[in-house]
Amino acid sequence: MTTTLDAAFWISAGAIVLLLALSGFFSGSETALTAASRAKLRAKADRGDAGAIAALDITEDNERLIGALLLGNNVVNISAASLATAVLTKIFGPSGVAVATLGMTILVLIFSEVLPKTYAISNPEKVASKVSRLIKVLIFLLSPVVAIVRMIVWGILWVCGMRTDKDAHMFSIHEEIAGALAIGTSEGTVQKEDRDRLLGALDLGNRTVEEIMRHRSQIEMIDVEDDSGEILSAVLASPHTRLPLYKGERENVVGVIHAKDLLRAVEKVARREDGNLASVAEVDVMKVAMKPYFVPETTPLDEQMREFLKRRTHFALVVDEYGDLKGLITLEDILEEIVGEITDEHDPAAPVPLKRSEAGDYLVEGAMTIRDLNRMMDWSLPDEEANTVAGLVIHEAQLIPSQGQVFSFHGFRFEVTGRKDNRVTTLKIRPL
Repeated sequence: MTTTLDAAFWISAGAIVLLLALSGFFSGSETALTAASRAKLRAKADRGDAGAIAALDITEDNERLIGALLLGNNVVNISAASLATAVLTKIFGPSGVAVATLGMTILVLIFSEVLPKTYAISNPEKVASKVSRLIKVLIFLLSPVVAIVRMIVWGILWVCGMRTDKDAHMFSIHEEIAGALAIGTSEGTVQKEDRDRLLGALDLGNRTVEEIMRHRSQIEMIDVEDDSGEILSAVLASPHTRLPLYKGERENVVGVIHAKDLLRAVEKVARREDGNLASVAEVDVMKVAMKPYFVPETTPLDEQMREFLKRRTHFALVVDEYGDLKGLITLEDILEEIVGEITDEHDPAAPVPLKRSEAGDYLVEGAMTIRDLNRMMDWSLPDEEANTVAGLVIHEAQLIPSQGQVFSFHGFRFEVTGRKDNRVTTLKIRPL
């Protein structure tokens, strides 16, 4: 065994230490730049942090960034391992290969992987800002090689029948926020109610008016041909301040009456010199009614909310593609998707949509929306094909079930406990 430690040995040892340090730099930089929050980097960039600006720039193309870092990391790791093998083979002979393999594995694992990545993940935005400008230079230098590697990879995937979109992002910003909220809720740092409100606001653009509208069978309407006294009584008895007016048939909506507008007209008539309660019959309801505002059932909720605010109105009638009345929607309905149920002193007491039986089943109103049930119970029943629980059962069963029928799908047991005409009114649900 040669024991001579000449200058070449020390130069080689120094080179190995340098290569391990570079490997640690590449590993830590990769972890920091991929784990850093773009929102936090944007905030630092807005304050003039040059490192954060560079970090945002290089993370726009993650594939090029990862390619350059992996290329640099592999080059220095392989070079360090080869150099260590050459040095230790001279010292220990053929057994130097095994010594080099064991020693370099331990050194790379501790000093080039675990240590730098642990440090980087503890404060990824700070580390990303520090290393981003050096990494930007590295990407520029290695970009030709990385481009060739990318072409080879895409070619292999193409031959294998896989198509990739280099401009597609792996996760959307909504998915990132939803994931962060889910983690925060599971760790107890975010309250479930706060999570539901934030997710409700994020989902407005993905949901349509049809999903939350009040169905036409549940709309309280007034026949404009009734006498003014009956209309006044109906308006005062209603918990709603705005009521649609129809003429002839309920599909023929001719206006919307606001309780305040009607009362102002009644007061104007009653305060005349000859005015009295009987003078209410002289009120022409159509003169104080507002023009009805119709919206398509496919309108996204965020767009509809902007329209409500722009028009300074809170009430719209929903029609389908043929112009037939489907239901109505209010600004309050949209806000309830974010903050939950909103009630006041005039709202009737709503039935409890969800009850727990002694057997462990959940008694659910058929008209309860799948979204509300999922939010309340932290379930994940699909709502792509149906909006309500009853609609989901009918869709899966491909028929209108009879009372007492039981179905199992999506990991739950559904038992129909109530049916009125063709409508499923109540169900028992139990997770399987």
